[in-house]
Amino acid sequence: MKLDVAQIDRACGVLLGAAVGDALGAPYEFDLVRLGPEGPRMVGGGLTRGAPGEWTDDTAMTWCVADVAATGADLRTGAALDAIATGLREWYESHPLGIGQQTWRVISAAGTEPTAAVMTAIARDLYIRTGRAAGNGALTRTAPVALAHLDDPAALVEAAMTVSALTHYDPRAREACALWCLAIRHAVLEAEFDAHAGLSYLDVDAWAYWADALAAAERSDPGRFRPNGWAVAALQAAWSAIVHTPVPKDGFGCRHLADSLRTAISIGHDTDTVAAIAGALLGARWGESAVPAEWRRTVHGYPGRSGQDLVHLAYLTVNNGPGTNGWPLADHIDYIPLQYGDPPLVPHPHDEGVYLAGAPTLDTLPNEIDAVVSLCLTGRAQVPARVEHVAFRLLDEPDPAMNPNLDFILTDAARLVAQLRDEGKTVLLHCVAAHSRTPSVAVAYAMLRGVPHDEALATVLEALPTAHSNSGFQAALKRLARLLT
Repeated sequence: MKLDVAQIDRACGVLLGAAVGDALGAPYEFDLVRLGPEGPRMVGGGLTRGAPGEWTDDTAMTWCVADVAATGADLRTGAALDAIATGLREWYESHPLGIGQQTWRVISAAGTEPTAAVMTAIARDLYIRTGRAAGNGALTRTAPVALAHLDDPAALVEAAMTVSALTHYDPRAREACALWCLAIRHAVLEAEFDAHAGLSYLDVDAWAYWADALAAAERSDPGRFRPNGWAVAALQAAWSAIVHTPVPKDGFGCRHLADSLRTAISIGHDTDTVAAIAGALLGARWGESAVPAEWRRTVHGYPGRSGQDLVHLAYLTVNNGPGTNGWPLADHIDYIPLQYGDPPLVPHPHDEGVYLAGAPTLDTLPNEIDAVVSLCLTGRAQVPARVEHVAFRLLDEPDPAMNPNLDFILTDAARLVAQLRDEGKTVLLHCVAAHSRTPSVAVAYAMLRGVPHDEALATVLEALPTAHSNSGFQAALKRLARLLT
């Protein structure tokens, strides 16, 4: 299936949204830390005693599935399922804190070299013996299944239920995974929330059960769904948080992602898991570009990866491999100066600690620069390891469909530059040729610092005389100027 650029943004938001929700919710799990009026923050701690921004077992297990999905594997096959089982065991042997009891019982019993068949048999036996095997541990990890089977909802259902059954064999747990993955698929393809979209793929009894469960979530306050360690209650909590959080009407509708995560975490109990489940669907609707940079620069976890690495896995999955210039697997992307030439490295006219340039500057980065904000694709090794690097998904196109979250992105990028400067960092802001994207964010940054729009535009263009923001960016900057005044 060939996705357009907005759909790719939304697909890349699925795993990132889940990880951000997980890391945000972790400190507040089981009310170990009270949620303050400022909302959730990536402060670390919680049951897993993680570092700020560190995800928990929820995203670690998601990685094990996503890493296989990114190879292009059909997740229904024995080879793919064996690879997932192996990944889960490797993660288990890293001695993670906070691992769910049911997940622990199954993986520990499966041995050091488990197959999917063995793991599933243990999970099935646990369900038969206890009748209580519908924890939320599978639901929180199966979002990658939606990306692997976007083009085939029937295959998606089969894969989601099979991946769930590796540790959670209960029919309700498996149905929850399938239903949520179908909702993620719908959001990626159609840019709308509809958890009911997948009901027709369930059998009659399951359809009736879940139709009632979703209706209850929609008519009830999110706080009703506590405790939420059960797959059904966790799904209801996540869905209720999403549908009961208003979508902002100020042109920044994608802030619904952050607002909904706050609602999900405020429910309490298994906060990291509920927020991870909600985050996957929120990311599918609003996209990678809707996740605030403040969170993206921090989120990380097992196996020593970052949120950007999850974005890469999502892209490889839905694109069936690398894209233009070999991204995201290329170590270096050589941008040939086009009609705009190779712009020099120049200081921002209103802040000498911010430099403006094109991508070739990365190859000769001055030592004083210790943070890079990229507005175009870069290679994996293109920014020195000593430098903090935050990238934005921003296309130099005036068509609003190409950048659905444009106003948010420009503002978020400018705020990140301000945050980095307030931390004492010297920042390089760049795109390919510093022609449209770089000057647009540079103007937005100046406006955030109190410089009027017209003055900011004139001085940035004086510093970058070949620059010319496209008409869509110009309109967005004028909207930002009105908001700031």
